[in-house]
Amino acid sequence: MINRHPKAGVIGWPIEHSLSPYIHRFWLEQYSIEGQYLPIAVKPNNLENFLRGLLENDWCGVNITLPHKRAAMKIVDDIDSNAQRVGAINTIIVQKDGSLKGTNTDGHGFLNNLRDYQPTWDAKGGPVVVLGAGGAARSIVAALIDSGSPEVRLVNRSRGKAERLSDDLNGRIKVYNWSDRSKVLVDARLLVNTTSLGMLGQPPLTIDLNNLPEHAIVNDIVYTPITTDLLRNAQKREIKTVDGLGMLLHQACFGFSAWYGVDPGVSISLRTHILNMMKN
Repeated sequence: MINRHPKAGVIGWPIEHSLSPYIHRFWLEQYSIEGQYLPIAVKPNNLENFLRGLLENDWCGVNITLPHKRAAMKIVDDIDSNAQRVGAINTIIVQKDGSLKGTNTDGHGFLNNLRDYQPTWDAKGGPVVVLGAGGAARSIVAALIDSGSPEVRLVNRSRGKAERLSDDLNGRIKVYNWSDRSKVLVDARLLVNTTSLGMLGQPPLTIDLNNLPEHAIVNDIVYTPITTDLLRNAQKREIKTVDGLGMLLHQACFGFSAWYGVDPGVSISLRTHILNMMKN
């Protein structure tokens, strides 16, 4: 038994939808840690007061979800280079001196999930097509560039937003019109959907996968449903697929390790537990 009682949690507005408590509480029980992980609804106008009170109220850190990921950057005392680059934080650690350090674990979670399911994938192996230009896309594109992707083809419904992302990250990125999303799949090694299209309650993602090579991988970061139409269509062509739940699980590892002192693992039992929670 680890003799400490660390307290962490996740903040957002609203917060009821978050799966983070189920993930971290699973690990707390698995590793016999007498810690807490709490979901806290924080209104935007109360964000600074809450974060500034973390140390005083014995928090060791928090995860951050919508709509606070960008606003929190202006409040924390230190931001690592990765978070600065992508322009958002999703994890805060209360340092020993009481200062708040912000980081972003989305890119880390994306790559670890991809390699977990497809260990032979190599970023240097060929072009990558990324659909979307939001916060998740920023983290994923940055991670792909840092991993050595020779070319990231960025396709978004708003071309201007994609061009701003490309300018901000200043890497091997080519921006294409949304109407070209099927054409740019030629010779791609990886297709990643970071948009909400195909999610439950959202419009479908329409894309023709015929130009995608059979040796490619299709990764949809949407996890409601677990098997999206994009993944189902790829599977019909016997193309390897990766769903979005693993990214959520892997991105949680860094915070848990920093707060509770244990490097957790993303296991089949954890995945099954979260899938069961999602059904309730």
